[in-house]
Amino acid sequence: MISLKPYILFLILIFISFFANNFLLFVNSITSSSSPDNEYTTFFDAVTSINPKASLNAGKNQTSLSASRGSSSCEVWDVTCSEAVLGLARKSENVEWIKGLRRKIHENPELAFEEYETSKLVRAELDRMEIEYRYPLAKTGIRAWIGTGGPPFVAIRADMDALPIQEAVEWEHKSKVPGKMHACGHDAHVAMLVGAAKILKNRVHLLKGTVILLFQPAEEAGNGAKRMIGDGALESVEAIFAVHVSHEHPTAIIGSRPGPLLAGCGFFRAVISGRKGLAGNPHHAVDPILAASAAVISLQGIVSRESNPLDSQVVSVTSFNGGNNLDLIPDTVVIGGTFRAFSNASFYNLLQRIEEVVVEQAGVFRCLATVDFFEKESTIYPPTVNDDRMYEHVKKVATDLLGPPNFRVVPPMMGAEDFSFYSQVVPAAFYYIGVRNETLGSIHTGHSPYFMIDEDVLPIGAAVHATIAERYLIEHG
Repeated sequence: MISLKPYILFLILIFISFFANNFLLFVNSITSSSSPDNEYTTFFDAVTSINPKASLNAGKNQTSLSASRGSSSCEVWDVTCSEAVLGLARKSENVEWIKGLRRKIHENPELAFEEYETSKLVRAELDRMEIEYRYPLAKTGIRAWIGTGGPPFVAIRADMDALPIQEAVEWEHKSKVPGKMHACGHDAHVAMLVGAAKILKNRVHLLKGTVILLFQPAEEAGNGAKRMIGDGALESVEAIFAVHVSHEHPTAIIGSRPGPLLAGCGFFRAVISGRKGLAGNPHHAVDPILAASAAVISLQGIVSRESNPLDSQVVSVTSFNGGNNLDLIPDTVVIGGTFRAFSNASFYNLLQRIEEVVVEQAGVFRCLATVDFFEKESTIYPPTVNDDRMYEHVKKVATDLLGPPNFRVVPPMMGAEDFSFYSQVVPAAFYYIGVRNETLGSIHTGHSPYFMIDEDVLPIGAAVHATIAERYLIEHG
């Protein structure tokens, strides 16, 4: 019997050859108008043209692939990453949006623990960006988060409260609330943090952990930070950062320093009690004015004779109230003032010595004295001390993002901030961003009725915030 296998193999070879030749003619016909170096894309298009749905899906995949190839993962931060963040911040629509947000807040200032509308506005923006949050903390505060939902966790904080000051700046967006004003830049702080949220949401696929956004009430009075911590603001947080606008520096200049940056601040009120009597017969009275005067003088010796001259401290008596009858020695005198120091040890030593000096000096003159430090009213602010590593992180980010000339090491200041409470719990860094612009009239310091800012700082502040957070996650993830 003759085998059929050779004939079958022969027919198969003829069929393959025929199919191959026609297939090449087909490909040549559809690539004749295309560039030779684009043959793989053209071939893919030709095949999928048979199935329009497949073509649509393929186009989506190509776009995604192209985007991923054209962008840096930023695991090693480079100039491309900085330009991407700044590019987002400086887009014209984003600049107008962040300025508009700040102006709305400025027009409607709210005092400590009354920031209901400000908080509502922030939450509305977070909702639009589909950013999750928890509310309320510390009555009006917000804790939002962006990223993987897992560690590491890094926090950025903005304060929201205004001051009981009548605005004297005449402009389109002047405060609409009599006797209340954003005279310390907290409206800008909120806008910059919401702006940072927008940038981070856009770059969420690059985040190597979770960014916590803290919108805090009552920095100016009431220690909102302390309440926020008590309500869980720092849960799982490994580090925290915050900014404050400053008229000491030109617009967008970043300033900070390692170690103590802002002083601890406390207030005292001493009541010195004696026995009233006629001024013409002082031997029948126990004179609290003499005792209070001696106490005021002795208080100055705490700093000048008990403190290290290289450890800056302040004790200032700013109030002295006695009787109002020129012919009568009063039975009580009330004095009060403030004290400041750059370390916790020095700060609490001042507190102790103020009480000792007032009470003992009163005793010398047969009077009694009590000293109140308003601890129940939460008016004691510890020193704000920057962690060395967190300071270096801020410096590196600012230098890479804005250039070395735009970062400055600043001296310590005797002002106080309740951000200090956060810095006592986790490594922290506080920094300034300049808003000084003499052409605009942005030259007045905080708590002035003429306070204003250069709004060009807003997108830059948002970019710095976002980059501090993103790079922290990269380096600690």
